[in-house]
Order: sequence, then C-alpha cells, then structure tokens
Amino acid sequence: MTVKKKRPQKSLAAGRPPVLHRPKSISRKSTKALINRVHLLEKRKQQAKSKGDIAEEAAINAEIKALGGLERYQEASLQGQRHDRGGDSSRVLMEWLEPCLSAHELSPDRPHLRMLEVGALSTQNACSKSGYFEIERIDLNSQAGGILQQDFMERPLPRDDSKRFDVISLSLVLNFVPDPRGRGDMLSRTTQFLRAPEQGLGSESLKANFPSLFLVLPAPCVANSRYLDEERLAAIMESLGYSKVASKTTQRLVYYLWKRDPNFTGPGRPFSKKEIRLGPLRNNFAVVLG
Repeated sequence: MTVKKKRPQKSLAAGRPPVLHRPKSISRKSTKALINRVHLLEKRKQQAKSKGDIAEEAAINAEIKALGGLERYQEASLQGQRHDRGGDSSRVLMEWLEPCLSAHELSPDRPHLRMLEVGALSTQNACSKSGYFEIERIDLNSQAGGILQQDFMERPLPRDDSKRFDVISLSLVLNFVPDPRGRGDMLSRTTQFLRAPEQGLGSESLKANFPSLFLVLPAPCVANSRYLDEERLAAIMESLGYSKVASKTTQRLVYYLWKRDPNFTGPGRPFSKKEIRLGPLRNNFAVVLG
C-alpha cells in the first residue's frame, strides 16, 4: 500500500496575484548626482548654442536623454520633497505667512490670494492644502493633472490685475536656468506678474507681505559662489523693487520671501558677473541684470 505524501499546506496568500512592488526610491547620493549632472549639461548646452556648435548641442541632448531626460530629473526632484529629505519647501512659506493670514478675514474657506507656482511638481503641497490660495501651477514638463505645461519665460504677460498674482513661487527653479543673464531675466519678469494689494486686503500685516516672491535655491548658490553672496543677492533684488521679509538657511537650501513695492518704477541698477569671492572650490552660480 502506497502512503500518500502529505502536501505542504499553502497559505491564503499563495492564491493571490503577485503583489506589485514599487521601485525603490533614488538614493540621496544618486539624486544629488543626477540633478548636478543635468544642471552641468544644461549649462554646457547653452554655451554650445551660443557658439552655434550644433554637433556639441546634439551630443549634450543625447547625454541628457540617456540620463532619462527632464522626466528623470523631475523624479529626482520629487524624491527631494520627501519628508526624510527636507520635504516640501512650501511648508516654510506657510510658516511665514500663516500668522498674517489667520489673523484677518482671510480664511481657508474663502481663498482671496492668487499664487503662481513655477516649476510645480505636485498639487498636494502645503500651500495647496492650506486653502488660502487660488493657485495656478506651471512646469516645463507637467507630471500631474492640475499643472499646466508652460515655460514661464513664454507665458503671456498679464493685461490687467485680474491676471496677476499676490505671490509667485520660484522653488528650485532659478538654479535650473543655465546662464546668469537668463536668471536675471527670470527675476525681472516676475515683477510683471505681481499685482498691488487689493483694497480688501488692506491690513498692515498683509501689506507687509504682499505682493511677494518666494525664492528657494540650493545653499551653495549663495554660500559658496564666486559671483553671489547674501549682500549681492539683496542688492540685485532691491534693484527690482524687492525687499527681504524673511529668510532661512539650512544645510541644503536657502529660502527667501521678497516683498515688492508696487509703486516701484525702476529701472534699477545693472549687475554684471563680478567675482566677489576667491578660491578654487567655489562654484560659478551668478545672476546678471541689465
């Protein structure tokens, strides 16, 4: 008599379809390396374009594509917004603005302020969840619904205040512009999209914060550049009619809130690419105006 072998008992999970495992996130080291490489390639591409070197420009485009293109760069940027990597930069903006917003008639149920978020990666950041803002989000390569695919430098200029904004967010956007003059042009262009405070928002604390520009940069752009430091950045912004309301520096990032004088007419003084720090380990981040 043959003894039947007892089959091992299967768990309930054995009959289920395989679980879809999410790919592991990009490591912090890989994220930084990818972002830095793309920035360097974009700078070299701009130089090749200015020289009319079509072959070099094509080769650089091919290398950027091999790295995954703008989509892969954005994935790396989104990784940087995770809580364990510094998180959502707009949380800092809300920390600064929440006191003046909550102290007045502005309420999360009745958004009164218009925000333009340039380089938006998500519709679920702190500003979006606050309920205080009517937000328009744009990006060169939209990755989500609710984000318009648009180049800020090609966005049509507003004809009246109904198309202007109370606050513009440039979070880790200016550093992606490949050349110093282009960065100056971007900062200058923000002034054309900001409106004067509405009569209904006439409290002194609101006037002290709006209209404004939220600017976030990698810390080395200001702390370790040959051509830019805190004093020079403040002078550049003042020449555009901005004054600093708040700032914060971490190991990785610098955050600024700049309030613009709606009565400023300009033009301000020009700024060339001038070396202000010496040393072989400095980076070449610069802003040129005029």
